[in-house]
Amino acid sequence: MIPTLDLVDRAALQGFAAIIDVRSPAEFADDHVPGAINLPVLNNAERAEVGTIYVQQSRLLARRIGAAYVARNIAAHLEGPVLNQVPSAFAPLVYCWRGGQRSTAMATVLSQVGWRPTLIAGGYKTYRRHVTAALYDAEPPYRFVLLDGHTGTAKTEILGRLVALGVQTLDLEALAAHRGSLFGALPGQPQPSQRLFESRLLAAIEALDVTRAIVVEAESSKIGERFLPTTVWKAMLAAPRITLHAPPEARARYLAQAYADIAADRDALQGTLDRLPRALGRKRLDAWRALADAGEIETLAASLIETHYDPAYTRSSRKDERASLGIVEMAGLGAAEQERAAEAVAGMVGAKG
Repeated sequence: MIPTLDLVDRAALQGFAAIIDVRSPAEFADDHVPGAINLPVLNNAERAEVGTIYVQQSRLLARRIGAAYVARNIAAHLEGPVLNQVPSAFAPLVYCWRGGQRSTAMATVLSQVGWRPTLIAGGYKTYRRHVTAALYDAEPPYRFVLLDGHTGTAKTEILGRLVALGVQTLDLEALAAHRGSLFGALPGQPQPSQRLFESRLLAAIEALDVTRAIVVEAESSKIGERFLPTTVWKAMLAAPRITLHAPPEARARYLAQAYADIAADRDALQGTLDRLPRALGRKRLDAWRALADAGEIETLAASLIETHYDPAYTRSSRKDERASLGIVEMAGLGAAEQERAAEAVAGMVGAKG
């Protein structure tokens, strides 16, 4: 009998040689257990075909056609690059949508070969319930410290530098594949689905020591098109903050460099400018479009800082009642200044345990 796994937290998933998701590529792309590999027993078209036959024609016919597809696909995987050289002690974890026919078929064949598969009881849905419980139903167990500051204070880069200093961090923007502002889309890199973002987020959190401070960049509740789960957002709302300060001209220069990829794509830049609030005024928006057309990116950044981003930050800060652990002043935003800022932040975080 093939053993099953009921608990799917990080610790429970550690002991397997591989985690095999046998769902279709489309299902896998939408979300999957972190670290899983996709060995579909039905591809997207086959799954759609079998489902249509099941509903519109005959359950028996759908099962017969589906079984033929599954058998051929499993045979192809056995001869393919993932499974054709694994050792005799190979002990993978296998799952499908509900822990039903697809994963059972793969696990049965693997066990007949002589390997030792385990099934996730309830399949992906069991894993998804674990994610939902941890990120939406639980009380926040995290000791977050927010890294705050005006737009263009290199928060993301400084967050990365903290890792080398032994500080725990959680990079929400990296997990969401977005830089967090209207201009934050990453060219050629779409955001993950909401479910996949949550899977990545929980995996990152479970790798941290939640009894110690975790530095998180101050964000809104939405990063691009992805929403922060309730438990994480609650923890951020209650977290103390460390604020980075830098002169506007240094921030404009930094933004022109950091967003050079957006600036290089004139159509994308103009499209982003078109999504700015109309309340800013047509004359101002037209002036920004002209700066973009002329390639005056640093001047554009300076104007956006002065008339859009800083006023919005000031309004938000007036309402922010979270405790302050301190302010880090930066004369500039070069590598040396960023490193000094990271050291200052690390000292403040360390002082709070």
